[in-house]
Formats: sequence, C-alpha cells, structure tokens
Amino acid sequence: MKHVLLIVVALGALSTGCVGAESDKPPIVGIRNMYNQPRYDTQEKKPFFADHRSMRPEIEGTVSREMEASLTWATGRAADDSYMLEVPPNLIAMNGGTEAFLDRGKDRYNIYCSPCHSYSGNGKGMVSRRADQLGAAGLVAPTLHDDRLRHIPDGQIFATVTNGVRNMPSYAHNLPMADRWAVVLYVRALQLSQAPQAAATTETEPTR
Repeated sequence: MKHVLLIVVALGALSTGCVGAESDKPPIVGIRNMYNQPRYDTQEKKPFFADHRSMRPEIEGTVSREMEASLTWATGRAADDSYMLEVPPNLIAMNGGTEAFLDRGKDRYNIYCSPCHSYSGNGKGMVSRRADQLGAAGLVAPTLHDDRLRHIPDGQIFATVTNGVRNMPSYAHNLPMADRWAVVLYVRALQLSQAPQAAATTETEPTR
C-alpha cells in the first residue's frame, strides 16, 4: 500500500512540473541570449557587422551545396566574360518549359520587382511614386521599356538582379538562381508586350 501511495505522489509531482503547466512565475532560463535571440530582416541595417549589412556576402572561394555548378548560369556571363545574350534554353527546359518558367518569373516579378518598377514595368510602382512625391528623384526606378534596356543582353539583366546596381539592392538572397532567370524572361515578355508599333517602311516601287 505504501508503495502504491508513493507512486501516486511521484506521478502527481511529475505532472505539475511538466512543460505546459500553469504558473505565475517567470521561466528559468540558464542562457538568456539563446532564449531571446536577435532577429535580422532581409536588407535591414544592423550595427553588428562593420558594413551594417544583415545580408552577408558569400565568402570568397567557398562553394555551397546549393551553388549552381555552371558559372555561366550563376553569373550571366559567357566563357569570354561577355554577357549571355539570352536566358539559357536548357535552364528553361529543366524548369518545365517556357510557359511554366514565364509564369514563375511573373510571380516573382510581381512580388519583388513591381513595388518599384510597377506591374507593367513602367517604373511607376508604389515605392517610385512615393519617392517622387518626397522629391527623391534619385530613388525612382527606371522604366524597363527604355530603348537602352530593351537591347542589353539577358545576362546583364540577370547580373543586375543578382548584384544590384546604384539604388537597386541585390536579390541574390531573395531569389534562387533559376528564379532570377525566370524574372529576366518575364521582363522580356513585358517589353515585348508593350513595344511600340514599328512604323511601316515599305517603299513604293517606281513606276516604269
């Protein structure tokens, strides 16, 4: 009987000490900084590092398991260091074909690019409009339908998305390599859909 009573008491003590039991006392935490760790958001400025960047650049010379083996795909540059002229066809095929890859690019573009460049690519997204209202013209995104941007190589657009340029940050941490190429393909589709109609240049043959 005594043994049974001891078992009941022990079980009662264990049940009151289990995780989830109600208590008005603060939790006992041995290592406080592991219990309440600081959280860094993407592109957030933090004083921990000397450059104040929460998004850390890759360590030179290291290769991650997720890194694309093809340097041309990863950098947007061909073997002669010139920009690749078009989105790699093999990459498109590996990602379900043109239609699926284009849909993926549209989805990623609408999330990450449209706030500045707008859904149509005319550079009048919400961020750009707000910057213009505040008189910060330098923060207004350019239109993607500029004639210069229509004719730059696809690899150059990919490199811009990857590395950033001027006020535009790098999106390498937000978008995997394939997604960045998908965005390039969608940008080309936007440019094509809104290209100005070429004037007719047919010449009338001389009368004989």
